[in-house]
Amino acid sequence: MTLGNGMHRSALAAMIFIAGVCAAQAQDPATRPQGASNVSTALVKDLAPTGKLRAAINLVDLARELARRLNLPLELVPFDAAGKVFEALKAGAWDIAFLAIEPVRAAEIAFTAPYVIIEGVYMVPKDSALRAVADVDREGVRIAVNKGSAYDLFLTRTLKHAQLVRGENGIELFLRDRLEAAAGVKQPLVEYAKTNPAVRIMDGRFMEIRQAMGTPKQRYQGREDAPRYLHAFVEEMKATGFVAKALKRSNQPDAAVAPPAD
Repeated sequence: MTLGNGMHRSALAAMIFIAGVCAAQAQDPATRPQGASNVSTALVKDLAPTGKLRAAINLVDLARELARRLNLPLELVPFDAAGKVFEALKAGAWDIAFLAIEPVRAAEIAFTAPYVIIEGVYMVPKDSALRAVADVDREGVRIAVNKGSAYDLFLTRTLKHAQLVRGENGIELFLRDRLEAAAGVKQPLVEYAKTNPAVRIMDGRFMEIRQAMGTPKQRYQGREDAPRYLHAFVEEMKATGFVAKALKRSNQPDAAVAPPAD
């Protein structure tokens, strides 16, 4: 397996998302969806001040359904990494985003409850002496991570001894620099490991990634209608099976629908 193919595998989720972007761009952006529910004009203006619902990264099906309910055209805003979505927040590049809940992000993003739960795992060389998740946090262990990802933020807070090595592509760093481990979302790491007999996925997880919908906090200045609406929307999408069907369509069998929230 070449390094280029490894990078391709690690970008699988981003490619699925971009395919959704291309499909959306083939539609007339001026066409407003039909059958929208009754939503107040003030709430729509809060959520989408440009007159379009701009959705950054991940579950396209949820973004399309929300735009339909708001009676707005949908503009999908592609990013190749979750950390870049958060960086784009200050530029006002998006109205809603699909990101893992993290304290650093939650200071600036109003998150719903999670709609899906994903595992963060380690990949190591096949002959590595590291066997359990607890073994990784020791002196001399270098862990490759995607810069600004949820697992980068989590491991930055929790690791005591191991060193994080950050970059645009964690698998590339892991292979190129012969690091002791790579941290990441379970699905793309498992897919890559199937193609490369020189690596293995460590049993167990180091974190539970809670993926949620978020919207910029600074926009609302104490007004809670829009965040409450998004919270109720996500809970309905979980309860009706919409999220489960979307995960199946996007071939994410290892992701679990999050439990109901209050």
